[in-house]
Amino acid sequence: MPHILIVEDEQIIRLALKRLLVKHGYQVSEAGSVAQAQQFEASQFDLIITDLRLPGEPGTEILKTAGAVPVLIMTSYASLRSAVDIMKMGAVDYIAKPFEHDEMLQAIERIVNQKSLSAQAQPAEDVENDTGIIGKSPGMLALFNKIRKVAPTDSNVLIQGESGTGKELVAQALHKLSKRNQGPMICVNCAAIPETLIESELFGHEKGAFTGAVSARTGLVEAANGGTLFLDEIGELPLEAQARLLRVLQESEIRRVGSVQSQKVDVRLIAATHRDLKTLAQEGQFREDLYYRLNVIALKLPALREREGDIYEIAKVLLARRCKRMGIEPMQFTDSAKHALLNYPWPGNVRELENAIERAVILCDDAKITADLMGIEDSLEINQATESNAQQDASLQEYFTQYVLQHQDSMNETELAKNLGVSRKCLWERRQRFGITRPKKS
Repeated sequence: MPHILIVEDEQIIRLALKRLLVKHGYQVSEAGSVAQAQQFEASQFDLIITDLRLPGEPGTEILKTAGAVPVLIMTSYASLRSAVDIMKMGAVDYIAKPFEHDEMLQAIERIVNQKSLSAQAQPAEDVENDTGIIGKSPGMLALFNKIRKVAPTDSNVLIQGESGTGKELVAQALHKLSKRNQGPMICVNCAAIPETLIESELFGHEKGAFTGAVSARTGLVEAANGGTLFLDEIGELPLEAQARLLRVLQESEIRRVGSVQSQKVDVRLIAATHRDLKTLAQEGQFREDLYYRLNVIALKLPALREREGDIYEIAKVLLARRCKRMGIEPMQFTDSAKHALLNYPWPGNVRELENAIERAVILCDDAKITADLMGIEDSLEINQATESNAQQDASLQEYFTQYVLQHQDSMNETELAKNLGVSRKCLWERRQRFGITRPKKS
């Protein structure tokens, strides 16, 4: 069972986060300051989560004594720009407050899995390889071959695939197998940063460049100097930021917002998207010259439903990892569960499979995982359910589409999400699902 230390001075937040992690199978210790945290032996933890602003010393002081233990920094949006400096100091990642539970759990799972991948992967010795990705299907074997060929180069790479297929895992494999693997790998989800902040976050800014810029800040591109910059969902990048990124690729230099001086950077760019960038370029929503710069090497990640030979192997590995994390005896799938796993279409891909297994392990009363515990049924039953709900789904889509198109020119994303009663992340996901793109500013 992974052991996590939470360092947070606000007791309500600390206890809420502790309950969340304990519920999902983690052992948790807590501290209210750096001084209290340093009373623990850091090596006993698999991960330390600390707030940036703490009474006394800041959370970054923990980086000095954490050793090989990864440190995840929590920071408010007001201080988000300091995240670059945090990453340079040795933090494995940062997360903006307030955060959604799923966002925090996914970050923790990714970090803990990376730390103990070799120990956790023992059920899959024959399916996991030097890329760290599970798969034996023809499509995945071809992908692994391309990764090994491309990784040692400095060529730009565009990873394409549906949401939940594991595009970030491919980016991590490219970095791990590259000559830059001792340098930083900075991962950025372009859809998760507000348009008003994206240029400053990526390229940095000078003091006084805009209201609230009380000091100069380093951008994420600069923070990736000597390493790899991974831009996920690059199709959501505003046109102004696209122009700046093009300069990085053409001239290997950046210019901070509000500056007249340029500076050289040495960055290998890996981008990912589930959208058709070529079509977006033809429609004027993505720069055509940037598209061709990115598309030097294109890697297509197949959907899970196209990896029939891998589904059950992935499921077994995920089940073993989940049991180990929760500190319980190994479980097995029943024959009917295996049949359901292989026949379900997995529209949410590996991410949906992982969530289904987590749910089943939590609800299971013995060592047998059944299809109903995973919440999936054979594709025939799914199709019948889909038909019965089609009218309701169509009504929801019609209302959502009409409201967004009617108000998106007069409201920002935060206002739209609030009026629709959803989070910004949910708004973005529904835009992708329903094909409602926000017009890019020219």
